[in-house]
Amino acid sequence: MPAKTAKKKPRRKKRVRRSAEEARALILDAAEKRLREVGPSGVRLQDLADDVGISHPTILHHFGSREALVDAVVQRSLEAVQRDTLAAFTAETFEAQDAAELLERILSSLQAQGHARLLTWLALEGHSPNDPAKLLQGLAAALHARREAQLGPAAREDTLFLLVLSSLVLLAEATVGKGAWDSAGLADDASAPTRFHAWFADLLREHMHLGEKSTARA
Repeated sequence: MPAKTAKKKPRRKKRVRRSAEEARALILDAAEKRLREVGPSGVRLQDLADDVGISHPTILHHFGSREALVDAVVQRSLEAVQRDTLAAFTAETFEAQDAAELLERILSSLQAQGHARLLTWLALEGHSPNDPAKLLQGLAAALHARREAQLGPAAREDTLFLLVLSSLVLLAEATVGKGAWDSAGLADDASAPTRFHAWFADLLREHMHLGEKSTARA
């Protein structure tokens, strides 16, 4: 009878010395990656420790608990979305071409680092990210001031609703857009998303020109 071969244990990454700041950043990177891939329920501290090459207690030392680590990842992602969105927003005007480019830049930010997927996972599992800056509210105030300066009087709530609509469209496109294009028979049309952004920007811009009617309804 042939001798049984012993199963090899998976080799763990060699642990190296890092500063507290470096270790914290690496832990957040690893946790964010797992959150995007499997959602909050699939994040295990021992797996993260193996990913980063540190001990399980080290993660607890930096964050206190698994829940606190998830909260830290959420806040970092939200801050990145806020930073990228504000940068894109302040750089553009309301011309149709600029508005379409703005939508694409924000969408790219949501997709590139998986922020949209992460925020969707968290929302589905009941997590509510802290947004003390009230990003949409702040953007709506700036958007409304620019809208009235360029296009005339408008209802503030109308401007806010336009921004909420745009945010929901971009979030949905960043997470399930591929399936939507496929369902619409446009999976092989590489330029369809760009045309959609131009069409949507035109739609928003046309509505913005109805400012006086919106004011009348307020």
